[in-house]
Amino acid sequence: MTEPLIVCDNLVKIYKVTEIEVVALQGLDLTVERGELLGIVGASGSGKSTLLNVLGGLDRPSAGRVLVNDQDLLKLPDRDLDRYRRTKVGFVWQQVARNLIPYLSARANVELPMTVAGASPASKRARSRELLEAVGLWEHRDHRLIQLSGGQQQRVAIAVALANRPDLLLADEPTGELDSATAQQILDVLRKMNEQYNLTTIVVTHDPQIARAVHRVVTIRDGRVSSETVRRVDDVEAALTAGIAPTHAPHVFEEYLVVDAGGHLQLPPDLVERAGIGDRVTLEATDDGLLIRPVAGRPSIAAPLVAGLDEEEPPAKQRGVKAWWKRIRRGHG
Repeated sequence: MTEPLIVCDNLVKIYKVTEIEVVALQGLDLTVERGELLGIVGASGSGKSTLLNVLGGLDRPSAGRVLVNDQDLLKLPDRDLDRYRRTKVGFVWQQVARNLIPYLSARANVELPMTVAGASPASKRARSRELLEAVGLWEHRDHRLIQLSGGQQQRVAIAVALANRPDLLLADEPTGELDSATAQQILDVLRKMNEQYNLTTIVVTHDPQIARAVHRVVTIRDGRVSSETVRRVDDVEAALTAGIAPTHAPHVFEEYLVVDAGGHLQLPPDLVERAGIGDRVTLEATDDGLLIRPVAGRPSIAAPLVAGLDEEEPPAKQRGVKAWWKRIRRGHG
């Protein structure tokens, strides 16, 4: 069995704002396998974007351990961290201005990272053609941004992110400014790149379509991984057996709560409220597992006084992928 590409062990990130310290990541544990396509969801301020910045080498963690391809980013010297950002990781942001240079053509944008890396003209031409063909935009290679739609611009951004053959692709809300049909196209391109190049890809998003596009979805709550949702492996096989196109087959998802190395478990707030759980519970071992019971008369669990810093919208009342999907369907996401 191959070693995972990413290992986060008890990862902590603390920001200081004036005299207040805010803990954005609170002992987060996460493992990402090589070639995995992972979705990350969570309420605003949960720590999603902070995690992405740490994995991309844009921000150093305050404590813990984060290994990417056996490199500890916490201990990496500044020069090596800069080289890591340029050669080992690709970024796709929600805002086009962070991805592309508007006065350059699509092809020139793709070739720019290779120029900075010192690639030869022949290798730049070959690689830019390969990538623009892969994202379906070779015929638009000479177009500038103003001549491209929002979805086309994001596809160029994906090609730019892959120019220097990174080991890891990080996408932060890549469909945030797109309509649902175009967003699905971008998710399809990310999945295609993941399969074609065996590219480990992490997508942070609020897009409800993400669970159908990735191998696994993890939910971050209060700076920790609280749950994960896995698409059943036999979905495609069952669809083919039934004579149904896999893209139109119903998906079956299994959701799990995550127990960290210290045995800590985060209960979804909606279930806590429904069960009337306060700040104490009793735990009973049964033949089927463990039974959690509320203690009568205990005060309710207070919400954190200070939220995280990496998103702007207020946190949603209900958490978890299933509740999140229902809110999106109702138009409250």
